[in-house]
Amino acid sequence: MSFSDRNLLLHGILAGALALQAGCSNSSGAARRLQASDVVGSSGNIAQALFRSTAGAAIRQPVTTTRLGLAVLWHRPREIISGNLPGDPFQPPVLAEVPGTAEFEKLLDHRHFPRAESGSLKWLVDGSGFFPELDRQIASATRSIDFQTFIFDNDDIGVRYADALKRRSAEVPVRVLCDDLGSTFAHLEPPATLGPRGFVPPSDMVSYLRADSQTLARRIRDPWLVCDHTKLLVFDQHTAILGGMNIGREYFSEWHDLMVKVQGPVVQTLCREFNRAWRKAGPWGDLALLRKPAIFRQPKPVTDGIPLRVFRTDPAEGRYDILDATLLAIRGARQRIWIENPYVAHDDIVAAVAAAARRGVDVRVILPARGDSTIMAAGNLASANTLIRAGAKVFQFPAMAHLKVLICDNWACVGSANLDTLSMRINRELNLAFSHPATVQGLANLIFAPDFRRSRPLRLSETADIANSLAETLADQL
Repeated sequence: MSFSDRNLLLHGILAGALALQAGCSNSSGAARRLQASDVVGSSGNIAQALFRSTAGAAIRQPVTTTRLGLAVLWHRPREIISGNLPGDPFQPPVLAEVPGTAEFEKLLDHRHFPRAESGSLKWLVDGSGFFPELDRQIASATRSIDFQTFIFDNDDIGVRYADALKRRSAEVPVRVLCDDLGSTFAHLEPPATLGPRGFVPPSDMVSYLRADSQTLARRIRDPWLVCDHTKLLVFDQHTAILGGMNIGREYFSEWHDLMVKVQGPVVQTLCREFNRAWRKAGPWGDLALLRKPAIFRQPKPVTDGIPLRVFRTDPAEGRYDILDATLLAIRGARQRIWIENPYVAHDDIVAAVAAAARRGVDVRVILPARGDSTIMAAGNLASANTLIRAGAKVFQFPAMAHLKVLICDNWACVGSANLDTLSMRINRELNLAFSHPATVQGLANLIFAPDFRRSRPLRLSETADIANSLAETLADQL
């Protein structure tokens, strides 16, 4: 399952070869191989997924395919050129508006970012925090379950939750969306920890979800092999859960990760986000978006609500909210920039964070010591080299840390987006951002304080390898 969030290398240019490699890698024993789909048997699924992402997407989603093609054609060479120009990259002056202040929020409004809406947040840390809450929400839903994930894995954890959704589909409407390529390729990789003895994975989770149930399941097509990396679960149009976790064993018990439970009026916007993706993934594709969207009931206000902004990366819609707001916050920070992210490779972000460190901001970055991509791990070290030289502190978490958390002074941004080119410019992503000092500090205390203690400082000498610089050039495309 190490394919999970990264190894769509070079955007699928080597998709066939990588499928074979993924199926043959990490083969530490016959027992583990038996708990992943075999390469030969999965070749048909891979071929079908690639067909749906090319010819199928062009037929159903001609507008999206054209827009994405133009976006990829622009951003791919742009990242190569901008990330490898000689000399220090140009940095705009320090922003006058400090993130976390009313002035910063007014700036976001003035620049036409999505408006803030009220909502409450409950942090769900690791599988032990997320999956019990998921169990409760699936069991207690009375009106609807809408379920979008990048990977719906076919391991024992994926089957467990597919079965739960299938059972509930007899009582409430259940709709499931999963990214076609993300899920198909993830099925090839065995779990790091074994499931039940004798478990045999289904070959295709969408077919499994539909079989003997009333579950409605759709695949998100990937024109130009651009994926939808969103994780968004909505229950009864009242409660939403979003963040970094997919459905699979590594998220259940192996990786350090974060989801957030959201309630309040902002959930109505999240309902619209799911419904738009659902209609677009249907048989009418882009044409379905011409229909008048469904009207969702307004969730009741919550007593502990704070202003929340729903940010997207969606190149087909020309939306780069996450990157643009992140750069503004970094350039306005005066006190701290704390980052925990598995992939820190976007050149503009690294340059902006380095500039903040040089001007005296407390910059701390936590990277995983053991990631799921050799290239991205080397790219992380190249970024770490730049940041440490600028005066930042870079740490290595002792396991795979898959969280996507950024704090700039009293402003925070969390969700599905990595700090790399795919998440900032290419793939579809979903984040929440907020300026609320008490909530931001609560997040810092919950995530960063213990993770700083668990992580070890990375020394500059550990990052000085020419291979890391070469890998960083490739990582610019990932």
